[in-house]
Amino acid sequence: MKRNITTLALAAGFIMFSASCNKFLDEKSLTRLDQNQVYADVNLVETSLKGAYANWKGFRTDEQGLIMMMGTDEIQQGAFQMKSDRSKGGIDRFDANLNSNLTHLTNQWDIRWPVINEVARIVAGLSSTEVTPGSREAKLLGEASFIRGFLDFEMAMYWGEIPIADVARSGELGGRRQPLKDVWTFIIADLQRAADNCPDKNDVGRATSGAAWAMLGKAYMSAPETTGLRDFAKAAACFEKMMSAYSLVPYKDLWDYTKPNTAEAILEFQFSPVYPNNNKIQFQIGSRAVQNFFGDGCFYSGYDKIVPTKYAYSTVADGGIWEDGDVRKEESIRYDFTYYGVTPTLDPVKWEDLGADHDELKPHVKKYEDFRTDKHTDNKYDNMWYSGKNIPVLRLGDIKLCYAECLNELGRGGEAVDVVNEVRTRAWNNNLPADKKWQAMSQDAFRTAIMDERIRELFAENWRRIDLIRTGKFVELVKARNEWTKRSGTIQPYHTLFPIPDTEIKLNDDIAPSDQNPGYN
Repeated sequence: MKRNITTLALAAGFIMFSASCNKFLDEKSLTRLDQNQVYADVNLVETSLKGAYANWKGFRTDEQGLIMMMGTDEIQQGAFQMKSDRSKGGIDRFDANLNSNLTHLTNQWDIRWPVINEVARIVAGLSSTEVTPGSREAKLLGEASFIRGFLDFEMAMYWGEIPIADVARSGELGGRRQPLKDVWTFIIADLQRAADNCPDKNDVGRATSGAAWAMLGKAYMSAPETTGLRDFAKAAACFEKMMSAYSLVPYKDLWDYTKPNTAEAILEFQFSPVYPNNNKIQFQIGSRAVQNFFGDGCFYSGYDKIVPTKYAYSTVADGGIWEDGDVRKEESIRYDFTYYGVTPTLDPVKWEDLGADHDELKPHVKKYEDFRTDKHTDNKYDNMWYSGKNIPVLRLGDIKLCYAECLNELGRGGEAVDVVNEVRTRAWNNNLPADKKWQAMSQDAFRTAIMDERIRELFAENWRRIDLIRTGKFVELVKARNEWTKRSGTIQPYHTLFPIPDTEIKLNDDIAPSDQNPGYN
């Protein structure tokens, strides 16, 4: 008999995937929710919810925090990574290695379900009786609904039809993939409940009504058109309900570890350079050549797991996106690797035999560099593995650009341009030159321009894959701008969605081989 492979970790910490079939068979199936584990005790709920937050935060750590950034038009894997791990290279090549047995994608599926199912039990427990608006129970109900809505949103964007974790209907739904309209109706209902019940203010790292309205707006503008639920007017209204509670800050402040949770932050995952609360991101994304030259104690050394595409790091004059004077360029991407007067070379990594593909000293992601880990500080970490800057999940710059998109789709192009210029004014330190101000343009021209603006504003913040999918531009832009995709020449429309993991199909009674996403059979 098949069983679902997902497992539950209630305690704070990170959920790790194991390939041990014996372990799976020994563990309790979570495909069908255990109604005996429904929570109604508010203290138990609080403890469980903290564990859910901790596990969710863990999705964005170490290499697993980078997987969903790979294979886009702004991020690709480093050349040595592509050579040394051809299996994972399939995420950028879109070749036969991108299949239902790819463990990196299986892990992304597996880590989400225990959290989704845990908060589903919380929602069910707190919904068993009517909650009083503004009560502790209502707050916790809102937060649990937010987490489930957010994670289901991601799952639906990445995999399409997914199971619905609803305790009240578990007997009816089982572990089957549900129609997209049902999935998105469920997501929208969760995020609406979150908006109605989450507090306006909360502990950092936890959901607020502002975060819920922001995600509800994203859901309305991202729901597939075939569901009949995409609604730019409703999305704009959601954004209007929350934007005034936040304000844009100098762009450099967003990446300053001395200024966490700025006035722009809607939701940030909280980290520090102290184990086990470090995120280890820089260890994965820094330069291997720098590491070989200066060691782990240089705060921007690392292992090139992801690097910017040429399009994402180049100037407009060179066929890329960056305009003269845009401060986001140097805050987002590292171009200079000189370290205390010494400029590294490729000599220590020539053994990799990458020829012209050596990219260890080409531009790298800069946003997550953490100087506190450098050997020239008094912190004694001396290792980029301890990197621990907060990671933005939702912030006002993103939402303003989403709002501008909605206005454009609603035929309010002039207003849309004005909103984008607010974001661009910040990008020129509040002194936007006349020739850099957006002017009136056609609706289609705006659609093209806003996608570039979203790279400039949100580079490497984990929204690009979703942006490409929801706008229908995934195949077109990745094929044109991702070097490995371009060389492979094998990307197809079906690659817009990931395959359902083979382990899930084999171990889940309710998902058969015929239920696999088209193209992966």
